[in-house]
Amino acid sequence: MSRNPSMDILKHITINEDSRVPKYRQVVESIIENISNGKLKIDQKIPSINALSEEFYLSRDTVEKAYNILKDRKIITSVKGKGFYITRTKLISKVNILFLLNKLSSYKMQTYNSFIDTIKGNSHTDLHVYHCDETLFLNLLRKNAQAYDYYVIMPHFTTPGLRHVSFTDAVIAALEEIPKQKLLIMDNNLIKLSGNYAEVYQDFEADIYQALREGLEHIRKYQKIIFCYPENAVYPYPKRILHGFRRFCVEFKIEFEVINEIYEDTVLRAGDLFITIVEADLVNLVKQIRDTEMHLGQDIGVISYNETPLKDLLGITTISTDFSQMGRTAAEMILDKRVEKIKNPFHFIYRESL
Repeated sequence: MSRNPSMDILKHITINEDSRVPKYRQVVESIIENISNGKLKIDQKIPSINALSEEFYLSRDTVEKAYNILKDRKIITSVKGKGFYITRTKLISKVNILFLLNKLSSYKMQTYNSFIDTIKGNSHTDLHVYHCDETLFLNLLRKNAQAYDYYVIMPHFTTPGLRHVSFTDAVIAALEEIPKQKLLIMDNNLIKLSGNYAEVYQDFEADIYQALREGLEHIRKYQKIIFCYPENAVYPYPKRILHGFRRFCVEFKIEFEVINEIYEDTVLRAGDLFITIVEADLVNLVKQIRDTEMHLGQDIGVISYNETPLKDLLGITTISTDFSQMGRTAAEMILDKRVEKIKNPFHFIYRESL
């Protein structure tokens, strides 16, 4: 009787009993290696879970776990009643990345697009947005556990009271399950994990303080700063931004006020300088200034948090991290296999609104 062709593949799979690499991971890596060197080809049938477990004296659960990882990465597929087949070969040599974004804003996408442009054809990157929702975030990690070579994560979460937190106990526990050499934390580094892992981060308190100091000469021309900090936003902002602002005003003896939003009838006075974070507040403020006889950048100044192309077009002064640089740095760290903690540049960008 002729031997089943899929069983011939067994001679190419190696399991090292003395290795500290888990057996299921050895199965995954062995199959990937055989695809890379051409011994396994697309649409080729591979041994069943039972056949592989019997050949190498592995538990059925071990082989099933390996096959599930390969299925999650779309390297193999199961055909009911027929078995498992190779379905992808062109991406095996690439790095597979799960990119978890907390919200779909223009500046977050600027980071993502810069990341993709830098890493180019060297990776296959899956983007998921978890909307600052802890449950959705944990489900995405659980669903994609061990399926990727790298996990690039921006940790920002919303509490039931619409406050910002960098992590929860459940988030820390889930992140601890990711091998540290596969983890890259972006944007927010106020999260403490064991081991050595990569970071590209903002220092929210120090960044706004230093940026406002840079613009001090222009800011002193105004009598009072009104900081519009959204206290209860759907996508909340770190409280450290507010701390850095207050520190600046107190140190340089500048009168200030903190409000939640720009209302439709916000009181505007010549000599006011507004700092906004939310796009809607910026739009509402500029519209109200234009509806008065006062002039933007002369009677009333405006600074906006987070740089976007539209603010550049409108001549709005901004204080912002370099989102493109953040994406480039993260991609370069993965390409170079570097594990570092790098603070991202933050800038005061002077324009005619100030």
